[in-house]
Amino acid sequence: MKAAYPESFDSEAFDSTLKEGEYALSKSNVVSIDPAESPRDALTEVLRNGSRRLLREAIEVEVESFLAEYRDEVTEDGRRRLVRNGYMPEREIQTGIGGVPVKVPRVRDRSGELQFRSKVAPPYLRRAKSVEELLPWLYLRGISTGNFSDALEALVGRDAPGLSAGTISRLKRIWGKEYTDWRTRDLSSKRYVYVWADGIHCKARLDNAKLCLLVLMGATEDGTKELIAVEDGYRESEASWLELLRSLEGRGLVIEPKLATGDGALGFWKALAQVWGNTRTQRCWVHKTANILNKLPKAVQPKAKQALHQIWMAETREAAERAFDTFLSTYEAKYPKATHCLAKDRDVLLTFYDFPAEHWVHLRTTNPIESTFATVRLRTAKTRGCLSRETMLSMVFKLCQSAEKRWRRLQGYKRIADVVRGVQFVDGEPKNRIAA
Repeated sequence: MKAAYPESFDSEAFDSTLKEGEYALSKSNVVSIDPAESPRDALTEVLRNGSRRLLREAIEVEVESFLAEYRDEVTEDGRRRLVRNGYMPEREIQTGIGGVPVKVPRVRDRSGELQFRSKVAPPYLRRAKSVEELLPWLYLRGISTGNFSDALEALVGRDAPGLSAGTISRLKRIWGKEYTDWRTRDLSSKRYVYVWADGIHCKARLDNAKLCLLVLMGATEDGTKELIAVEDGYRESEASWLELLRSLEGRGLVIEPKLATGDGALGFWKALAQVWGNTRTQRCWVHKTANILNKLPKAVQPKAKQALHQIWMAETREAAERAFDTFLSTYEAKYPKATHCLAKDRDVLLTFYDFPAEHWVHLRTTNPIESTFATVRLRTAKTRGCLSRETMLSMVFKLCQSAEKRWRRLQGYKRIADVVRGVQFVDGEPKNRIAA
């Protein structure tokens, strides 16, 4: 019997409690509103009481599932092996609507081998994951360490335990260690079929203004997107990218990706040729479009943007080539800089046609990286001091860990197996299918 947790709440069990009248209105479960109390505080109290009730129900379902799994097991003297044995001491878990008290049941194993551990409210949990993720977000959005108490009081309640400035400093040290462990992890069991690379220039005041973040993301053989590396580099230089790629290779990432997508201005491409010489290249159409439009008058930009879309949205490479030539012939005479910006990367802008059509939406752009780091760029000079290299890297790492959970799996991920086997694609379809 599978335990039900909040992230996948058992709706049938919840409906059954409603039918039994457990959630019917009564004096025991209706919060009275004091006339002097503000409606907002009253609503918070209602939500907190509801959370307490749902949390208790979820833990009860969890412990009952645990007991049911061993229901038929007995001791040598014929008694049931597992029995309930009261509750652990009550503790409070800090959530986004304030503290919610929780009491976890005890389970006694007469054989002394098993121990019940709640996954809903594991031992020593004092803050909900949402609150943990809130802290690096607040820091990166410009809240200084000394102002955390005021900011958190408005968000999670006046009596938020363990969220003082000292706690934030301790968490920053922990995040720094987690980042160090992550960036030195073994990669010998990993294989990334596709990778995306970008250089992120943050507006935060760093101790070295010439530093930027070098970010590498990859897609595994099952289509899952993962963050591979976040390092600081010197203006996206070839040397910085080469150091990053050599580090990955030294930690076991020896199988070359099939395709790399990135901005044409990166020193990444020269480094890539030295480390993963067989990896094919695809220029990001979002970056390329922005660079071309910057070389055109504003009045011309809307029409030119539409013409560029006709290229990368074409169903076949042949149609894309025709749209390419149309754009060049239309704007070359008046705006040679714009057309040269497009023409110089003609081949590597259309590489995606040699891969499954289902993957095109992912391969044409580095948007997964751009969207993740959009909020990082918002942290300008709001903090009083200058961010150190270590602080920025650890904060960005925690942000990415949070964002990674929401990254979409590649569309048509089953086609990745064909890519790995070396199946040739023409206009997004397997070549042998077209020949047939």
